[in-house]
Amino acid sequence: MVKIEDMNEATARIEAALYSAGRPLRIEDIVRASGTESRTKTLELLESIMKKTKSAFKALEIVILPDGSYVMQLKPEYSATVKRYASKPVLPNATLKTLSYIAYMQPISSKQLVETRGSGVYAHLKELRQLDYISHQNVGRLKIYTTTEKFQKYFGIQGDVEDLKQRLFSKVRKTANRQTATPQIATEVN
Repeated sequence: MVKIEDMNEATARIEAALYSAGRPLRIEDIVRASGTESRTKTLELLESIMKKTKSAFKALEIVILPDGSYVMQLKPEYSATVKRYASKPVLPNATLKTLSYIAYMQPISSKQLVETRGSGVYAHLKELRQLDYISHQNVGRLKIYTTTEKFQKYFGIQGDVEDLKQRLFSKVRKTANRQTATPQIATEVN
């Protein structure tokens, strides 16, 4: 029989791993962190932690991603609220813009990226490759870039690349419609 103290310790270790990882964890990682060496016991503890989190916290959640990994995260509806309190962003704005451009246009060549984003893109590509958000294939003398599975996991993107492109295009269209609607309203008022 397993002691309650041992289960409390395993629970605390799972919580600590999920909290500190800042990324999705596979069940194998969570089993290792728990110290139980039992997938079944770890899953039971994880389910208990998920229930407690759901009842105790309003803005935090532990979710199971489509690939079966687990992540402790802020609920999306609270992202705007904490933006000003959050620490330094993972990526500078220029690098983030390059990443979004790659996500939308993929597969895309380094030549196209430089033409669109400028020569600073080389530093962005290096940083994005180090973070494993993008990968490339050599095609002749060109490098062709695409986003990785880690990119999708980190940014909570579910579905395939075409689905991602559709959602990005929809958001860009909505933003463009709002920007063009504002001057028309001002013209009608005058």
